[in-house]
Amino acid sequence: MANKFDKVRNEFIENVEELFKGQDYEVLTTASNELCVPIVNAEGDEGYLVITFKIPKGSRDGDVYDGYAMAEDYKMKCNAKAEKVAEALRKKQAKIAKDEKARAEKARLKAEREKGE
Repeated sequence: MANKFDKVRNEFIENVEELFKGQDYEVLTTASNELCVPIVNAEGDEGYLVITFKIPKGSRDGDVYDGYAMAEDYKMKCNAKAEKVAEALRKKQAKIAKDEKARAEKARLKAEREKGE
């Protein structure tokens, strides 16, 4: 049975395929909802970019898919991850500063002992 959004999905697939072809990329169809573009990075390594098109229906318990809510959730996860990385960096910098201060104090005390001898 065809999904009521299959026609819309296929139009998007065709538009994206034409967009890539218009930029001289080879576009391969690897599934009814998937395009594959052979790519090469700056170092000359070859790989593939796979683009999957899907029309989500929602969860099994009847919740309808809400793209806006999903985008907001993803944004919050990214922000939390960035904050976690920033906090780890702050802690690392504080430890480095503390260690440098301790080394400087140790060097000062050593210099005073050697001066007194």
